[in-house]
Amino acid sequence: MSSTQASALPSSPSSSTPPDEGLPSTSPSDETGNGTAPNPAGTEQPEESAGLLLDAVKDARQIIRLIQCQICSGILQDPITLPCGYSICKTCLPETRPRANISWPATASRLHGFDCPLPNCGKEHATDDCAFDVTLNKVVNVIKTTVSSYQSAEKLPEYSTHITVRDQWTVAGLPSLEEKKIESRVSDGGRILATYTLAELGKLEYTGEVSYSSVGAGEEEVKKLDDKVFLELKELVRTEMDCQVCYALFLDPMTTTCGHTYCRTCVHRILDHSNLCPICRRAISIQAQADRHAVPSNKRLVSMINGFWADLIALRSQAYRLEQQANHGGFDIPIFVCTLAFPDMPIFLHVFEPRYRLMIRRAMEGDRTFGMVLARSTPSPGEPEFMELGVLLRIIKIEYLFDGRSVLEAVGVSRFRTTRHGLLDGYVVANIEKVDDISLAEEEALEAHELSRAIDAADTVDPETPGPTSGSTGAESSPGAEPSSITIPVDSLDSISTRELVNLGVSFVRKMQEESVHWLTSQIIGAYGECPENPATFPWWFACVFPVTATEKYRLLATLSVRERLKITCRWIAEWEARRVSTRQAPP
Repeated sequence: MSSTQASALPSSPSSSTPPDEGLPSTSPSDETGNGTAPNPAGTEQPEESAGLLLDAVKDARQIIRLIQCQICSGILQDPITLPCGYSICKTCLPETRPRANISWPATASRLHGFDCPLPNCGKEHATDDCAFDVTLNKVVNVIKTTVSSYQSAEKLPEYSTHITVRDQWTVAGLPSLEEKKIESRVSDGGRILATYTLAELGKLEYTGEVSYSSVGAGEEEVKKLDDKVFLELKELVRTEMDCQVCYALFLDPMTTTCGHTYCRTCVHRILDHSNLCPICRRAISIQAQADRHAVPSNKRLVSMINGFWADLIALRSQAYRLEQQANHGGFDIPIFVCTLAFPDMPIFLHVFEPRYRLMIRRAMEGDRTFGMVLARSTPSPGEPEFMELGVLLRIIKIEYLFDGRSVLEAVGVSRFRTTRHGLLDGYVVANIEKVDDISLAEEEALEAHELSRAIDAADTVDPETPGPTSGSTGAESSPGAEPSSITIPVDSLDSISTRELVNLGVSFVRKMQEESVHWLTSQIIGAYGECPENPATFPWWFACVFPVTATEKYRLLATLSVRERLKITCRWIAEWEARRVSTRQAPP
């Protein structure tokens, strides 16, 4: 057969949007709580999500774009997933450079970075946050192998496809202003094979659009081949799309800094118990909350899942949500209205009220978690009896007493905000949304910005005016003050590095231990551990032991930055020292 079909069909308009851009928006409820699974498809209704599914004929261009690099436009080679969720070839990574004014965590691989080459991001990335994407690499190799098999002599069809790269001005409906040769070629097979071949040869830009016309066959024959190829691709790719924690299709996939991918909710479960990757046992340097702002989803895998199985992922998200809420009358978690708790810190409870005995027993029969919130001292009319922010706790050990009471130890997992609450058998149950810190990259950027601004301000000061020496924090003892006094420059905390802020706090604790203050007894140290030097942990530990009001401590739960929490603790220390000085100077 040698006839050429007269009509030239352009690629589907829906494929004009690159898969890593314009992802379906997710409602705030998709980010909520302990039990609601984030769903990038944006719906739990299969009939609504069907609109996201790709068609082998109409979306052939979009299917191949899923495995193209946004920088070089070639088929992805050794894909690296960046902290912003985008993926590019390893060879397309920019050259690294030193990062200035960063004191924490300041590991060797975080002291160098680069500006993201993708225009939708543009942020600075640390080299430590950029991982070889194991799952995406397997998926790309599966697609390459499958396409190669159809390009072999055994499966080679008897007809071809004429594929033409469309000028971007023509795609936009405008007359072309460019004078360049239009890329056009005839490739064996249908639309998918022809598009892959053009991209593999480096003749098809990532954002480029194409038009097709079949050679030697009718539309139905071409459609059958494209449907067959696409179905086989989906079946083979599906084998690489299972989470290694829940063994189900990825639900909002996120890739860790070691390069392995899990469901976002499964990462929460992992970090509840350990900070090690279940596959490679490397430390996972992400926050336990792992929300989509701080740790974006793997955009490439999200696009594939939505394009291949949007209806299945909608059902999976719906089933997960209903399963998690079934045990709490439609709510996410039970709530203990009592006192303050903090992430990563232990809390010790004596449970004696009948309603809370029931709640704890149910928690022990389930996943051993419950929420802790501070009771309001004087709630206003219409306000709940508890504060909005709380901490999710996991029971570590429990001892039941002979009369039904219990004594338990729990540890803080993550912060949350209650969005809706009710009562179940006398105790509070609630829907919650996680409260997350800014990402580590944003934390570093905040420190660099504040220190750079302080340096610029210092440059405007009279050069003859004595200033702090290099490495000085302003924490020297005041003239005439007792040796135990620490002077903290409260008005210039922005000019102190994060590492120096925590050093101020640790130095203060050491001095207080030497003085044997009442709030640092051996029993308290035995319960909460020795003073940590980790900036992320110190504020939570300090809030557990330092004698300051619950209202002040509650401020830490609403603060989204390690650096800002350290500033709050430094202000507490400054106020404590000021009171001690005034007490000494007061007349008898």
